[in-house]
Amino acid sequence: MATDVDLGTGYSRKPSTYNAALTEVGRGTPMGELLRRYWHPVGLGSDAGNTPKAVRALGEDLILFRDGAGRAGLVHARCCHRGTTLYYGRVEERGIRCCYHGWLFDVQGHCLDQPCEPEGGLKRDRVRQPWYPVEERYGLIFGYFGPPEKKPVLPRYECLEKLEPGEMVEADDTSIGSGGGTIVPCNWLQHYENIPDAFHVPILHGAFSGVQFVAQMGIMPKVKWEYTPTGVKTISARALDDGRVHYRVTEAVLPTLRVVPNPRVERYVGVESLGWILPIDDSHFRIYVAGKVRSKGELGRKRSRMNGKLWHELTEEEHQRFPGDWEAQVGQGPITMHSDEHLATSDQGVVMLRRLLQRQLDAIAAGNDPAGVSFDSRTRPVVFEAGNYIVERADPRAAELLNA
Repeated sequence: MATDVDLGTGYSRKPSTYNAALTEVGRGTPMGELLRRYWHPVGLGSDAGNTPKAVRALGEDLILFRDGAGRAGLVHARCCHRGTTLYYGRVEERGIRCCYHGWLFDVQGHCLDQPCEPEGGLKRDRVRQPWYPVEERYGLIFGYFGPPEKKPVLPRYECLEKLEPGEMVEADDTSIGSGGGTIVPCNWLQHYENIPDAFHVPILHGAFSGVQFVAQMGIMPKVKWEYTPTGVKTISARALDDGRVHYRVTEAVLPTLRVVPNPRVERYVGVESLGWILPIDDSHFRIYVAGKVRSKGELGRKRSRMNGKLWHELTEEEHQRFPGDWEAQVGQGPITMHSDEHLATSDQGVVMLRRLLQRQLDAIAAGNDPAGVSFDSRTRPVVFEAGNYIVERADPRAAELLNA
């Protein structure tokens, strides 16, 4: 007969499962269809040039290029003729030409030339290379992968529209704890859920690995969460030694937007940059950022250092001694096993975000539009509350949290 000392071993574990509806992003999956109702960044403006660039987004392999007229194009990687990749194609004035038999496609997939066919292809109008609409904004190239009749306008954001003298908007292909351009080998939701996870900040970034941002971010905050029309807002209050309060607001916004104020708290202002999580497939993602800067390269220069080194410069032993977001999120596995979780009161923001996403899945299944999409080109820029603010303890916002 088993005794108490024998109970709870790993042998009694049930098979682990994950929430496929929230994590899988391919065509035809619930989340894949939801994400395809929004615009997603697929590259920096400079990524579209006269050399084809391979892009993978939402489980699809694509080619990004810019034709001789300056138009960016995003087409499926496999040529619709015989299936070879357009990665080895040649960008020309009117489009991209396949290396195999020379078929030429414009940025909307129209076949313009079939040099092996009589008169350049008498039936070339009958074929079309699969393509996706793109728009450029804030130094990024955005693609829309959903139903053409449901294509929304590409949003504008007030924090990137209103610039002070000397400011400009810069885009960067960044990552969590690492250098630019890095693909993170885990599911996108593991990072998205990190945004309302307020309590990992004082532990992971403020105590366990030493100060990763600034010392005051290591203060254990009082926290509450609220729904917004398009996301989940996390409100934190940290009592400072001088009697004032660091009042901080972060927002996770549909579909994958990170509205996170500068964790180094260089200024007490609203949000200075926005980040978009691009789900590459079910087990990989990357991040694109656009922010207000005063000099080129400023976003890249703000990457975190641990033990005086950039993430990719750390040894494996140092990664173990100084873990950050990469280690904590990738350490959950390619897709975290939700059945093994034991959520607590500090995980309220994570639960709220999952419920918000599920409501959008239900809306799509019912034939409705998800939150945050607009089909009116006159739609005003989106305004966020997110930011770092310094307030007095008597401020009603701070007092409510600190006295709760």
